[in-house]
Formats: sequence, structure tokens, C-alpha cells
Amino acid sequence: MSKYYLTTTLPYVNADPHIGFALEIIQADILARAERLRGNEVVFNTGTDEHGLKIWQKAQEAGVEPKAYCDEYAAKFHGLKEALNLTYTNFIRTTDTHHIAAAQEFWKRCDASGDIYKKAYKVKYCVGCELEKTDSDLVDGCCPIHPKMEIEIIDEENYFFRFSKYGEALLAHYESHPDFVIPDTRLNEIRSFVAGGLQDFSISRLAAKLPWGVPVPNDSEQVMYVWFDALVNYISTLGWPENQQMFEDFWPGVQVAGKDNLRQQSAMWQAMLLSAKLPLSKQIFIHGFITAEGQKMSKSLGNVVNPYDLVQRYGTDAVRHYLAGALPAYADGDFSQKLFEEHYGSKLVNGIGNLSSRVGTMVGKYCEGKAPVVTPDIFNVEGFWKRYDDALARFHFDDALKAIDELVASCNKEIDIQAPFKKAKEGIDVSPFMYQLSEALRHIGLALLPIIPAGATKVLANLSVDADKASWNDRNWGGLQPGASVVKGDILFPRLEVESKA
Repeated sequence: MSKYYLTTTLPYVNADPHIGFALEIIQADILARAERLRGNEVVFNTGTDEHGLKIWQKAQEAGVEPKAYCDEYAAKFHGLKEALNLTYTNFIRTTDTHHIAAAQEFWKRCDASGDIYKKAYKVKYCVGCELEKTDSDLVDGCCPIHPKMEIEIIDEENYFFRFSKYGEALLAHYESHPDFVIPDTRLNEIRSFVAGGLQDFSISRLAAKLPWGVPVPNDSEQVMYVWFDALVNYISTLGWPENQQMFEDFWPGVQVAGKDNLRQQSAMWQAMLLSAKLPLSKQIFIHGFITAEGQKMSKSLGNVVNPYDLVQRYGTDAVRHYLAGALPAYADGDFSQKLFEEHYGSKLVNGIGNLSSRVGTMVGKYCEGKAPVVTPDIFNVEGFWKRYDDALARFHFDDALKAIDELVASCNKEIDIQAPFKKAKEGIDVSPFMYQLSEALRHIGLALLPIIPAGATKVLANLSVDADKASWNDRNWGGLQPGASVVKGDILFPRLEVESKA
């Protein structure tokens, strides 16, 4: 058994959860479930980022204490575990006592490396990004990601991190680890950014102006810059620095992040790890944004998609399948109710659901509801699993779903070609084909377990396979035992005609 660690980024608790973070955490959950099916021990981390100017301002606007404000929103993000059927093991809040102590210890180690110094500076700052901005970063004087937020000017004495010291080391790491950042376009982007020369960045703020933050060790007048504090969560959640065994067992790990986090995850955090003399991350997957009918989601446009609303209307599996399979894994994707419902109808209702129903019906009619004797594979499931595994290894979730779709289509096509209904009327034994269909459906169910766990569990249950005991060690052809009960079962994915007209 190997040990596997992965983490999402920590969303800010300044707004309700949105579909973009749902995409990220579902992608991570698919990876975590897949590793468990391989027999590995998994630590899967997520949580909430609760410090910084943005949170302080939002709490003031709401007229509440920052911690109370954070408590309310943290609960909403934690609630996604049930709503999206997630299996994360750790939910860390950056206001946790242990995390605060770990962030301070991390600071001390970077300081001991000579990488923290103090200076006065003046800079343009986007509160939405919680990042400094140069003129070249701005469009018409505004942050392109948060165009409606006014750029602030910070003019004070802060501590700085010697980011510039680690440019060559980062470039060398990218060169020696060509799959460190996936996809390649993002690796090339961060390589170009680092090669252009790194600038030291501020890692503290005056406590008199921003009291909501982790106190800087040995300087009560400063609090840590939110990014420096928050990034440490990836190891503080493992019990670092006290629990060295846990840390060494699971770190380095895999990180899943959006494209707006590329610099922070693949350059800033890695330089910080180098400074603290700790191993760099294992791998970083960068996904794109989700637009709404071609437009960026925003509250002012009223087109922000709430994952809780989607789940209530369509069900958890429908949301998971759409986000994993209908959107490009490596680029921006578009959401619309029309596209969502079309995907649900074609892939789940008429695809997986229909095939499962057909197989159960035919085995019941021609084989008395029992799996017949094992017969040879006509669907090349070995090739299917190779494509599927390769896709997950590259974080190409949409390709993994395409492999499943094609196996479903192959089964339906073969039913049309072999015409078992017609052959049975002619007295021809169709039981060999019934086994082939049932066994192919078992492989489809196993492949779907990380993606739509509830639906996959039902597919497998109809074949007398216990999903709780399922393992990807059972992926050889012939795993369905002759004599096992095969039933049609209940409708897996109801049609949406009524909902569509609502």
C-alpha cells in the first residue's frame, strides 16, 4: 500500500461556494477515490482561507467580528462534503490554532535561511486577488480578474521574502521535472514568468491597519501577508512540524488549483519550501475557469452558479458527471442549463442508465436473471482501462469520461449488431453474449466509481457487486461470477422533461 496526498487550494470565505470551486474539489475527489480503489492510503485536504484584507473588509461591511464572519462561510464550504459526495479526510481552517503555530514556525525557518528582511515600499494592490499589481498587470488601471474593485495603494514598512533568490533553482526544477505542472501550457507560462526575473514580495502588513492575520514572530506590529500564511496549510494539515512521521509519509503531494493560482502554487510556494529546506510539491494540476453562457460569472450579472442549487435540482451525480466530463480539463469551459440538461440526457439517461436497464432486462429474460458462464472479451476492456488510466494520470478527466462513453456506445452497438431479441426467437443461445454485456457493464461501473459514486454503486449492485468492497485489482475480464444475480433495478437517472419546463 502506497501513501497518497492531494489538496485543493483553500477558497476565501468572502462569498458563497461557486461552481468553479466545485469543479476543483470534484476533480480532487475523483483522484482520491481512484487512489483508494488502487489500494492506497489517501490524505485528501481542503478547507478555508480566512485571513487577509478582503476578509477584514467583508466582516466590517457585515458588522460582525472576522472570526464570526469566517465561521458562517466555512460551514457553507464544509457542507459541500455531503452535497457533492466528497471524501476529503482533512478540512483545515487557517484560523486553526495549530495552523497559526505552523505558519509562524515556517516563517522562522525562512528567516533563518536569510530570506526575510524589512523595508519600506509603495505598491498597487488588488484586494480581490490579495496580490501586488504592476502597471503591466492592469487593464485601464483595473485588475482584469476583479475589474470592479478599486486598486489600493499600500505605502508602509513590511517584511519581504527573497523570491528573487530562487529563480534559477525553480527553473532547474521545472527542467528536471517536465510534468511538475500540468498541462504543458501552464508549465511554459510559469517557466516564462520565472525566467523573466523574480521580484521579492511583501509577506506582512501593519497590524494597526490590518489586525486580522497571523502575528509575525517577534514583531507584534506586523501580521503575515495572507498568501504566506495560507500556503503553509498544505503541510500544517499533515501535523507539520510536530508530526514528522505523518509529514514524511505523505509529503510531497499533488495540488489541484485554478489558473489564477498558477504563480502562487508553482513558484511562490515552491520558493518558500526551498527556503524552509523542505521537499517541493510532487505535482500541480491547473484547471481553467468556468464561464456562464460565454460570460464571466459575476454577482452583478446575476449569473453565478451555486452548486447547492444544481444538486437540489439535478442530483449530485449529474453535477459531478457534468463538471468532470462536459468541460475541458485543461482549458476554460462554459456552463449553461441547456448544455447541462443535454449532457445529462445523452450521457446518463440514454447512455449509462439505458445500458444498465437493457442488460438487466435481457439477462432476466434469457438467462433467468443469472450471469451465465464466462465467455471471451469482445470489448477490449484491457485497452479501455489503459486509456482510462492514462487520462487520469494526466488529469484529463474529460478523456476518462470519453473512454467510458465509448465503451457504453460499443455495448449498445453490439446489441444492435447481435440482435439477441431476434436470435432468441430463433432458438439461438444468447447467453454467451449476455455474459459479455454484463461483464462489460461491471467494468463500466468500476470506472464510474470515482466519478459518480452513487450511480456506479447502483450499477454494480444490479450485478451483485458490493461497491464498498470493490477494488481496481478486480479489473481482469471474467470477474463477474457465473450464477450471480443480474437485475434491471430501479431507474438510475430520471428524465428531465418536467424539470426542464419548470
